[in-house]
Amino acid sequence: MDQASGTHEHHFEPRVEDDALVQGRGRFVEDAPQPNQAYAVFVRSPHAHAKIRAIDTTAARGSPGVIAVLTHTDIEAAGVGSCAVHPPLVGRNGTKLIVPFRPPLAKDRVMHVGQPVALVVAEKLALAMDAAELVAVDYEEIAAVADVRAAIRPDAPRLFPEAPGNVAIDWINPSDDGTNAREIAAIFERSAHVARFTSVNQRLVVNTMEPRGATARYDAKADSYVLRSCSQGASPQRDQLLGMMGLPREKLRVITEDVGGAFGLKTSAYPEYPTLLVAAKLTGRPVVWMATRSESFLCDQQARDTVTEAELAMDAKGKFLALRIKHLAAMGGYIGTPGAHIQTNNFARCFPGMYAIPRIQVDVQCVFTNTVPTGPYRGAGRPEANYALERVVDEAARVTGIDPVKLRRRNLIAPKQIPYKTAVGTTFDSGDFEGVLDKALGLAHYDDFKKRQRDARRRGKLRGIGLSCFLEHAGALPTEDASLTFDGNTLLLGIGVQNTGQGHATVYPRLVGARLGIPAAQVMHRHGDTDFGLKSNASVGSRSTMAVGSALYRAVDVMLEKAKPLAASVLEAAEVDIVYRAGHFEVVGTDRRVGLFELAVHAKQKGDTLDTKATAETPQTFPNGCHIAEVEIDPETGITEIAAYTAVDDAGVVIDHTLIVGQLIGGLAQGIGQALLENAVYDEANGQLVTGTFMDYAMPRAADMPPVIDASHDVPATTNPLGVKGAGEAGTTGSIAAIMNAIANAIPDGRGIHIDMPATPAKVWAALRS
Repeated sequence: MDQASGTHEHHFEPRVEDDALVQGRGRFVEDAPQPNQAYAVFVRSPHAHAKIRAIDTTAARGSPGVIAVLTHTDIEAAGVGSCAVHPPLVGRNGTKLIVPFRPPLAKDRVMHVGQPVALVVAEKLALAMDAAELVAVDYEEIAAVADVRAAIRPDAPRLFPEAPGNVAIDWINPSDDGTNAREIAAIFERSAHVARFTSVNQRLVVNTMEPRGATARYDAKADSYVLRSCSQGASPQRDQLLGMMGLPREKLRVITEDVGGAFGLKTSAYPEYPTLLVAAKLTGRPVVWMATRSESFLCDQQARDTVTEAELAMDAKGKFLALRIKHLAAMGGYIGTPGAHIQTNNFARCFPGMYAIPRIQVDVQCVFTNTVPTGPYRGAGRPEANYALERVVDEAARVTGIDPVKLRRRNLIAPKQIPYKTAVGTTFDSGDFEGVLDKALGLAHYDDFKKRQRDARRRGKLRGIGLSCFLEHAGALPTEDASLTFDGNTLLLGIGVQNTGQGHATVYPRLVGARLGIPAAQVMHRHGDTDFGLKSNASVGSRSTMAVGSALYRAVDVMLEKAKPLAASVLEAAEVDIVYRAGHFEVVGTDRRVGLFELAVHAKQKGDTLDTKATAETPQTFPNGCHIAEVEIDPETGITEIAAYTAVDDAGVVIDHTLIVGQLIGGLAQGIGQALLENAVYDEANGQLVTGTFMDYAMPRAADMPPVIDASHDVPATTNPLGVKGAGEAGTTGSIAAIMNAIANAIPDGRGIHIDMPATPAKVWAALRS
């Protein structure tokens, strides 16, 4: 990868956790087998929509090595409730989100292929798999609907009686006071130009290196449970499970150690987890389950599956006047955690991007379909919103005849307008959007593109260039705890957000070490255990560094204030004369001092402690950037190659550039996957997942990654003491529109404008010949 100098120099340092991971010393779910553990296999529905007439487990129970077979009757007897966990959401005219009951094991009906119906527990995994084949379920298949547009048609099967038209919620932006739609309609009527674009975000399967899994234990003496799972936060997963199982907090402990990728997928407490806990209690044995790769295609929350109509009104000079969005989002067979929030609040808050658009209307319908429920995946509403916006802006350039760069520049929010209150109710606290655009154009050698295009034409290729300016919101969950615990000459950091590859063990000790003026090697990071007693949210939404960093800074400040009187007593000085510097408390103007760790030992000897826990509430930040993609298309085959890629990002103050670049490249890979390769296809007639393995579901490989020029153009956030903004989503959010705009630019006569993702060779080839 190429690097270009940004506002901050690039310093690449090794991550603390990498040495153990590359040597195979990680501790993932399967790396901690329990004594006497049993193995679980789920029996899953082969139908997308069917009534269950009977479940016969007789043969399975008599199979060799089988310990137990669980069905809905066991779950109900244990008092477990619905697995549909979603924050409250209010729609049009005060209507509430419809959240149908989601049983851990299906009872009367199945709503998607792969829904768990029974659980077999046996001495060995192979024995459990054999017995699962013997569970006889009598299904009555009924009409299914898999496509989100088909699901709202009058003749579509009605999936839940409480959801007319299969709509879970008809949502409008909360800032819409009811007059907005009429006034915006009037703006469109009198505008000089209107650009319209319908964008489709296809359904994606979230494929992490480590599939989902968990080990459940039950302690009969204490009447309590332990779940060891791969999650994005032990505390939020525990809290979801408490609600499902009706347990008090002290009865369930959740532990998460290393996690092999998450991307939003591992936020939720899925139906498998309470079922495993019930099985552990019924059998008196630890029960372990790990999803197979094929199983993951059918049981893990999937992503996107939206259709967005965007309309942009402009005056005669191309100034943006109003934006109107109609968004249709598939929820799947149930409401996933937090699927409807992603496609309403998360989606709407991304508008107006970098642009000054005075009036915005966002209407969303969340719709039930007979497919795997949707949930968070890298971007979680942000890529969908930015894709719709940047495609309609490119369409606006075509409609008005104004150069795409000039049109964007003409409508950027100016520095003097910041803080900028948007039409959807957010306030952008910082940013230099024209500076970001200019740096990206310069690094991409945008002005020389025509020459590269002519060179490509001589080689028989079609070359195109596409821009994507984007602005996201990061850190929607503001509350986070952090703790400092002194252990000899080591300071233990306790946090709640889960490291799933982001480098938490690297960045947080360095932050605290720098704040205290002590070596980072003296600071140890620990997380992933609800017994730490920390209030925490999951590592989602690019929130971790801003939220945890703020909590750590707060904990350090509280600890130092608590330590000052004790230091004054030890040094026999007035408290006002005590200062802290580089690991020591000192008396001003003297050489008398006491070390931080020495003072902590003294405090414990006196029955006191410097151990500290603190809470921080951290407002949102608004990371932004400009990505530029160049593609070359072989007109004979339709094969598209990303020939060059430039990314300029504003992530606020950069704490560790290695981690920022890692997030960018990882997110870019996932964006390339969506733009060119990935597509979860369901049979519209029966709801079967056609692309259920890697033989049918294409994933990006190393050869698909382009050379990347990356740079930062950082404007510190004003909403947290570190000045940081989120960075985890940028590569995905910025890339898909840049790539698809480049493809549209490459294909002559506008024939590539309406190619939907993924832009496969077949689609591109057909567009060239349309």
